[in-house]
Amino acid sequence: MSKNKKTKDKKKSSQVEIIKGRLDISRSGMGYVIVDGVEKDIMVRPNDFNRAFHGDIVRVQVNKGLSKDRRVEGKIVDVAERKQTEFIGNIQQSKSFAFFIPASEKPIPDFYIADDKLNGAKDNERVIVKLLSWGKDEKKPVGEVVSILKSEDENDAAMKEILVEAGFPLEFDKEVLQEAKKLQPEISREELRKRKDCRDILTFTIDPVDAKDFDDAISIRNLDNGNYEIGVHIADVSHFVKSGTLLDKTAYERATSVYLPDRVNPMLPEKISNELCSLRPHEDKYTFSAIFQISNRAEIKHSWIGRTVIHSNHRFTYEEVQEIIEKKEGLHFKPILLLNELAQKFRKDRFRNGAINFSSQEVRFQLDEKGKPIGIVIKESKDAHKLIEEFMLLANRTIAAYISKIKINKEPIPFPYRIHDTPDDEKLKPFVAFARKFGYVFDMHDEAAVASSFNKLLKDVQGKPEQHVLEQLGIRTMAKAIYTSENIGHYGLGFEHYCHFTSPIRRYPDVMAHRILQECLDKNLKPDKKMEEKCKHCSDRERKAMEAERAGNKYKQVEFMKNYLGQEFDGIISGVASFGFFVETVEHKCEGMVTARDLSAYDDFRLDEADYALVGMRTNHKFRMGDRVRIKVMAANLTKRQLDYEWVPVKKAGTGNLELGKKDKPVLKHKSKPAKKKK
Repeated sequence: MSKNKKTKDKKKSSQVEIIKGRLDISRSGMGYVIVDGVEKDIMVRPNDFNRAFHGDIVRVQVNKGLSKDRRVEGKIVDVAERKQTEFIGNIQQSKSFAFFIPASEKPIPDFYIADDKLNGAKDNERVIVKLLSWGKDEKKPVGEVVSILKSEDENDAAMKEILVEAGFPLEFDKEVLQEAKKLQPEISREELRKRKDCRDILTFTIDPVDAKDFDDAISIRNLDNGNYEIGVHIADVSHFVKSGTLLDKTAYERATSVYLPDRVNPMLPEKISNELCSLRPHEDKYTFSAIFQISNRAEIKHSWIGRTVIHSNHRFTYEEVQEIIEKKEGLHFKPILLLNELAQKFRKDRFRNGAINFSSQEVRFQLDEKGKPIGIVIKESKDAHKLIEEFMLLANRTIAAYISKIKINKEPIPFPYRIHDTPDDEKLKPFVAFARKFGYVFDMHDEAAVASSFNKLLKDVQGKPEQHVLEQLGIRTMAKAIYTSENIGHYGLGFEHYCHFTSPIRRYPDVMAHRILQECLDKNLKPDKKMEEKCKHCSDRERKAMEAERAGNKYKQVEFMKNYLGQEFDGIISGVASFGFFVETVEHKCEGMVTARDLSAYDDFRLDEADYALVGMRTNHKFRMGDRVRIKVMAANLTKRQLDYEWVPVKKAGTGNLELGKKDKPVLKHKSKPAKKKK
């Protein structure tokens, strides 16, 4: 090669840059790579996608030094991470092979399906297909049918679609299941020598009635010095799932279990989650534990962290423990009452030290054998739930505090902390102004004062008409908790150090925490340079799981409310937008939309953001968040997971006028006009 040619190539390579980001494909087919910290997206034309799908993490090549006024264009050089590997669509069959046509709003190429990969699927059937490969020598993606969606089982198909759309595989690969199958449950003598033996201490689990994966247990005994020894024992998933194995890779990719109304899509195969690592009663199990010496005043006198072996004596449900707490009798009632008393003291101390007391209701559906909703149950957090919550919080913050003190070359070790930032001023200020309208004043001079003001408001608002709106808006001012190696503490809990350690069966960050913790205890640290990238991945997967869970609940709401078309209910306005307002029914907690278009028969309504309200331009009538309204169920669209409500005006007693508000002029009158005189 000539010297001139080498110089040109070197100059050319110095003018290009490879940037990592997420590909967003618009409906028109044009692509945009979104890069963290970069304001303008990088435009990518369809011919330059290089086998990338919508949502994939890609590396894109761009030219350096382009004008700031011009949109930067790039070409995708490779796919770093697939957003999803399973897709929903229909089979188009020929004699010896078939094509899979994805059903997606985003442009996705057809897949080639070999005859032996159809797995019984017929022409035009709706299926789920797994991407097997799409190499440089393959013109189309190559796939395999993994599931046929039967039209008679609409619910099953809908739940599977939700999981696939969120990028969660429906099944584990055969190789992963084989790896799990080889794992042995026996407690070996060699392993036992490395662990603290806690099998002779009273130990039990407390979980939901339908739980199968018991990943935490509590032990308790009296000590001669007058203190109590209380152990928080967590399933030792990292003993079975070794770093770098297929099981580990699969768990990391999923990063979390997903809980839909009628099923769990687990992070780990059932062999691990429901057998090897589930702390079932009357079985010896490997655990990772935080064991505390605690005084009767709830003072932590000493803590020990390490690997253990336990033997659970009993499996309690939350309902059983709640009954023991209330009646003060039953199996192991004395230790349960003691644990509850200590938990209550921990809880008071937390709120005294700056934790914010947001309470929430959990809405669950009662389902028939086919998964159809036949009722709704509203679950509230009771003392039994708070007992477990407080001891899990204690273990989590103890682990994080221990890790935070360890340094390598005077630098903190990379670790998946669970952090929660302080409220954003842009969200907080309008909320504070809105709360002031109801007479609640916030002290804004520092973060602790804001937390104290929140707690005072949440206490004072109980039972008042504005309770719902102020609680909901207060939650929305809060930042989202995430995983990161940059430890800034957890504002909502009031902890300087916090992590997730107590649910490794269903959360991958807990598995990472266990591994790093053991390295610290062994004084054999191997700092992970990719920790922040892994934390971001886990936060992203958690967000997707939450979106899938919301979509699953929304589907059930729509399915349930289909039984009530044309019926009227009381509701609370749960959100406002320029295009209408959302209403949650009081009786069922099912949310639907009343559109501004439908309201236009009464007035022209505009959004007042500062007052969280839609305001009539002529009547000044307000539909404000938190207001109680009457609605009629007009439509229930399962495909769109959407409920349409119609506002029902309330008639004033003794008049034909429609009541829009006490101070408002009536918009519609039902009095007939006087007849014109005949000429």
